[in-house]
Amino acid sequence: MINKLRPKTKSKGVDIVKSSKVTHRINTIAFELLEKHPEGIRWSELLSKIKLTDPNLHPKTVNGCIWKLAERFPDKVYKPSKGLFRLLKYKSL
Repeated sequence: MINKLRPKTKSKGVDIVKSSKVTHRINTIAFELLEKHPEGIRWSELLSKIKLTDPNLHPKTVNGCIWKLAERFPDKVYKPSKGLFRLLKYKSL
Protein backbone atom coordinates (compact mmCIF):
# COMPACT_ATOMS: atom_id res chain seq x y z
CA MET A 1 0.00 0.00 0.00
CA ILE A 2 2.80 2.43 0.85
CA ASN A 3 4.47 1.85 -2.53
CA LYS A 4 1.28 2.88 -4.31
CA LEU A 5 1.28 6.24 -2.53
CA ARG A 6 4.87 7.15 -3.37
CA PRO A 7 5.35 9.23 -6.49
CA LYS A 8 7.50 7.71 -9.16
CA THR A 9 10.70 9.71 -9.52
CA LYS A 10 13.92 9.24 -11.38
CA SER A 11 17.09 8.62 -9.47
CA LYS A 12 18.93 11.89 -8.97
CA GLY A 13 22.26 10.12 -9.37
CA VAL A 14 21.35 8.98 -12.87
CA ASP A 15 20.22 12.47 -13.92
CA ILE A 16 23.46 14.01 -12.68
CA VAL A 17 25.58 11.48 -14.56
CA LYS A 18 23.55 11.98 -17.74
CA SER A 19 23.82 15.76 -17.42
CA SER A 20 27.55 15.51 -16.89
CA LYS A 21 27.97 13.51 -20.08
CA VAL A 22 25.94 16.02 -22.09
CA THR A 23 27.90 19.04 -20.84
CA HIS A 24 31.15 17.18 -21.43
CA ARG A 25 30.10 16.49 -25.03
CA ILE A 26 29.16 20.15 -25.57
CA ASN A 27 32.47 21.35 -24.12
CA THR A 28 34.38 18.88 -26.30
CA ILE A 29 32.63 20.16 -29.43
CA ALA A 30 33.32 23.75 -28.37
CA PHE A 31 37.03 23.05 -27.90
CA GLU A 32 37.22 21.32 -31.29
CA LEU A 33 35.62 24.37 -32.93
CA LEU A 34 37.92 26.78 -31.08
CA GLU A 35 40.91 24.72 -32.23
CA LYS A 36 39.80 25.22 -35.85
CA HIS A 37 39.52 29.00 -35.33
CA PRO A 38 42.76 30.32 -33.79
CA GLU A 39 41.51 33.89 -34.31
CA GLY A 40 38.58 33.11 -32.01
CA ILE A 41 34.90 32.52 -32.58
CA ARG A 42 31.89 34.62 -31.64
CA TRP A 43 29.32 33.33 -29.17
CA SER A 44 26.48 33.22 -31.72
CA GLU A 45 28.58 31.35 -34.27
CA LEU A 46 29.78 28.88 -31.64
CA LEU A 47 26.17 28.29 -30.57
CA SER A 48 24.93 27.66 -34.12
CA LYS A 49 27.86 25.36 -35.00
CA ILE A 50 27.35 23.24 -31.87
CA LYS A 51 23.63 22.96 -32.68
CA LEU A 52 24.51 21.84 -36.23
CA THR A 53 26.96 19.26 -34.90
CA ASP A 54 24.34 17.67 -32.64
CA PRO A 55 20.75 18.91 -33.12
CA ASN A 56 19.53 16.68 -30.25
CA LEU A 57 21.24 18.87 -27.66
CA HIS A 58 18.91 21.13 -25.69
CA PRO A 59 19.48 24.78 -26.71
CA LYS A 60 19.53 26.07 -23.13
CA THR A 61 22.12 23.49 -22.12
CA VAL A 62 24.32 24.50 -25.05
CA ASN A 63 23.83 28.17 -24.18
CA GLY A 64 24.78 27.57 -20.54
CA CYS A 65 27.91 25.61 -21.44
CA ILE A 66 29.14 28.31 -23.82
CA TRP A 67 28.32 31.06 -21.33
CA LYS A 68 30.45 29.36 -18.65
CA LEU A 69 33.26 28.20 -20.95
CA ALA A 70 35.82 30.86 -19.96
CA GLU A 71 34.74 30.64 -16.32
CA ARG A 72 35.06 26.84 -16.09
CA PHE A 73 38.25 26.58 -18.15
CA PRO A 74 40.29 29.75 -17.40
CA ASP A 75 43.49 27.83 -18.14
CA LYS A 76 42.31 27.02 -21.70
CA VAL A 77 39.83 29.69 -22.87
CA TYR A 78 39.69 33.47 -22.59
CA LYS A 79 37.52 36.26 -23.95
CA PRO A 80 39.58 38.97 -25.69
CA SER A 81 36.37 40.99 -26.14
CA LYS A 82 32.70 40.66 -25.31
CA GLY A 83 31.17 37.65 -27.05
CA LEU A 84 34.44 36.37 -28.51
CA PHE A 85 35.98 33.11 -27.29
CA ARG A 86 39.55 32.09 -28.01
CA LEU A 87 41.95 29.39 -26.87
CA LEU A 88 44.59 30.68 -24.49
CA LYS A 89 47.38 29.06 -26.52
CA TYR A 90 46.57 31.47 -29.39
CA LYS A 91 46.71 34.59 -27.20
CA SER A 92 50.03 35.73 -28.69
CA LEU A 93 48.67 35.72 -32.28
